[in-house]
Amino acid sequence: MAAMSVIGIDFGNESCYVAVARAGGIETIANDYSLRSTPSCVAFSGKNRILGVAAKNQMVTNVKNTIHGFKRLLGRKYNDPQVQCELRFLPYKITPQADGSINIHVQYLGEEHVFSPEQITAMLFTKLKDISETALQTAVNDCVISVPSYFTQAERQALLDAAKIAGLNVLRLFNETTATALCYGIYKQDLPAAEASPRNIVFVDCGNASLQVSVCAFHKGKLKMLASTADNQLGGRDIDVILTEHFCNEFKTRYNIDAHTNPRAYLRLLAEAEKLKKQMSANSTTLPLNIECFMDEKDVHAEMKRNDMEALCAHLFDRVEKTLKQCLSDSKLKLEEIHAVELAGGSSRVPAIKRLVEEIFGRPISTTLNQDEAVARGCALQCAMLSPAVRVREFSVTDIQPYPLKLTWDANQGEEGEMEVFGHNHPVPFSKMLTFYRSSPFTLSASYSVTPSCYPQSYIGTFTIRNIKATPEGESAKVKVKVRVNLNGILTIASASLIEKREPTQQEKEEEEAQQQQQRQNNMDVDSQATNKKDKSDQDAQANEPPAPEVSMDKTRRNSDADDGGKGAGGSAPSYSSRILSWFGSGDDKNDDKSKKKIPIRTIDLPIEANVCGLSLRDLDAAIEKEGKMIAEDKQEKERVDARNALEEYVYDLRAKLTEEDQLATFITEMDKETLCRTLDDTENWLYEEGEDCQRQVYSERLTRLKSQGEPIKERRFEFEGRSYALEEFGVALQLAKKNLDQIKMLNGKDDKYSHLTEEEMKTVEKTVQEKWTWLEEKRILLASTLRTQQPPVTVAQIRAEKQAMDSVVLPILNKPKPKVEPPKEEKPKDKPADEQKNNQNQNAQGNNHSQSNQQQQQTEEEKMDVE
Repeated sequence: MAAMSVIGIDFGNESCYVAVARAGGIETIANDYSLRSTPSCVAFSGKNRILGVAAKNQMVTNVKNTIHGFKRLLGRKYNDPQVQCELRFLPYKITPQADGSINIHVQYLGEEHVFSPEQITAMLFTKLKDISETALQTAVNDCVISVPSYFTQAERQALLDAAKIAGLNVLRLFNETTATALCYGIYKQDLPAAEASPRNIVFVDCGNASLQVSVCAFHKGKLKMLASTADNQLGGRDIDVILTEHFCNEFKTRYNIDAHTNPRAYLRLLAEAEKLKKQMSANSTTLPLNIECFMDEKDVHAEMKRNDMEALCAHLFDRVEKTLKQCLSDSKLKLEEIHAVELAGGSSRVPAIKRLVEEIFGRPISTTLNQDEAVARGCALQCAMLSPAVRVREFSVTDIQPYPLKLTWDANQGEEGEMEVFGHNHPVPFSKMLTFYRSSPFTLSASYSVTPSCYPQSYIGTFTIRNIKATPEGESAKVKVKVRVNLNGILTIASASLIEKREPTQQEKEEEEAQQQQQRQNNMDVDSQATNKKDKSDQDAQANEPPAPEVSMDKTRRNSDADDGGKGAGGSAPSYSSRILSWFGSGDDKNDDKSKKKIPIRTIDLPIEANVCGLSLRDLDAAIEKEGKMIAEDKQEKERVDARNALEEYVYDLRAKLTEEDQLATFITEMDKETLCRTLDDTENWLYEEGEDCQRQVYSERLTRLKSQGEPIKERRFEFEGRSYALEEFGVALQLAKKNLDQIKMLNGKDDKYSHLTEEEMKTVEKTVQEKWTWLEEKRILLASTLRTQQPPVTVAQIRAEKQAMDSVVLPILNKPKPKVEPPKEEKPKDKPADEQKNNQNQNAQGNNHSQSNQQQQQTEEEKMDVE
């Protein structure tokens, strides 16, 4: 297996999928329950954390300490309208922190603990990482994690922080819609060429908590997202809640019980409503809902059919229709330009949603994708494309930024003070170069041009450019700022640099001359084909991202800075040409280019102080340390539980075998059996009383003491069952050796096969065979008088060792090959007629054929007498 594995994680609100890129393709990893889907659940107990499938299995019995639905809390404040809306789904305790962020309260290790949504998410990622490492048998670090396309910068940064806490290196946060498109397009062999019209595909992804619709244009070897819209409050769980509320009202009327007053009962009803929804998606007939001992020891019953469900959820399906039409409008495509419509996500199987998709896009639905695993597979493909460990077919991916982004700053004279840097559905990743003129540090504020519908704040963060000072002439310095939306969809100030123009010092002149001399020498030594070599990473960057254009922040400088390749910004500085004349003078060059002075330009990197969302470095380190401690505690508790289970299993197994005649009952005396069974009963009672909660070492010591009594019994049974075959095998080998000895003695050395053996070798064989025969007969008699309840005087291993010792002496001698005798060489007569030489050659050939036939016959006879 390779030293590095490439995985993609589909992080869903209800469940997660992990896919890995291998040499044979993309494979979805099964968890410790042999399931491909791992629930997004984290539970806490008095001893350890419970993650994944096990956490969901005990959700009803541990309601307050089982955390689920935390994906929708990432990067949000407690007073966020979405958080307040989510509280109706979450039965555990949530409170605000001092800064307004979210605290989740649980009982863990016998006391109350408080965790952030990022820490809870990191715990789930720890489980997914463990599942991957167990399945792949290697360490896992690099990954690509999916995010909804509507996630804002705060939510994306929170997800990155959670991955760091879990020890994962995220190569990219990949939009779920784009991951689905990549999974679809990379295997298509019939995509149109680059110069042809693109193949436009619509992807509809309806998951547990959100609906995402996107349009993607495909060419051979590349994809480009055209539009993406979403409703982050519309998913399969919303249908489940409507059905649950309907049955709550019905049960309140019919049975006089209110499920809202009992969180456990409500969770049971919610789970049954989800099952009924899935059944109604496949059947149009009336289906029952039955729950035993629902509340107050009452059994409840209800019925519903698909038409009733669609009538209850009609307002939800209206929102689905609105989202589909909005995406088609944003893509600026006509219906006839749509090639196909693909579905993804579990909730897209609802017949009403399928029907709406077909009606709006005017074509039947295509189901070539694995609706549940398409996102995870797309993430694994993207991780393979970004990782050097795996070679993947070249495929370019151009994503989009769903929200327009702008920068604002303190405006000087002639400046606008605000600019929309990236518009709606702008390609990602992308960079732009902005030019400012400043004489002191300044701050750029980043925000969304329009407040996103799914997030209450438009503010992103601030970036302060430090170490800026005026030129020696007292003028504003030229500052270039590179603004970038990276692969994760996060806006950053990638770099800031000060452009300084001044006369070089004597030392700088000498260094420049030395560099020029070295460059001339290199140009003489390097072949011209070196100019054709390019770095692969540069090629990829140029293919996926155009050069960062420079944008002016100052209208008065846009024409005067043209020869700088950029457009100047900000301040009351004079024009570019006047500044050059004031710095260096017009000179007496008389338009002679050779006498013009070269204006040296030096670029100085400037420090950037970012104040953006996300955990601080100190908080991040503290969270990583805490997660490491909890992992160690979980490991220690697992070892303790495994030791207890091993002791309990040994008690049950040994006691059962002691009572069965065909197992161990005949290999122990009645007195010893009674004593041992009494010890086993005492151990069992101890396990369920004072031994319920002991350290691992205590269980291990008790298991060792029991094995000292039980293993000899098992060993006696093993020896008894394997002894007869070992004795028979040894006896057959001795008889065969004696037979060969008797044959050699009878022929008295006349047999050509053994004629080459010396007398000393024959005596060695005879002595060895006689000694082993005597040993075997003695042991047969001794074993015949040994009872089953006694330890055998000789073991199966010893018998086989004696046989091996005999074979190592006898067989090499009896199978010793006969030395090869070379025939004497014949000399050719010198003066013989040609006809006589030809006759002699024919006679020799006949003689050789006759001798070869004799040798073959002799060899066949020898093979019949070979000793095995």
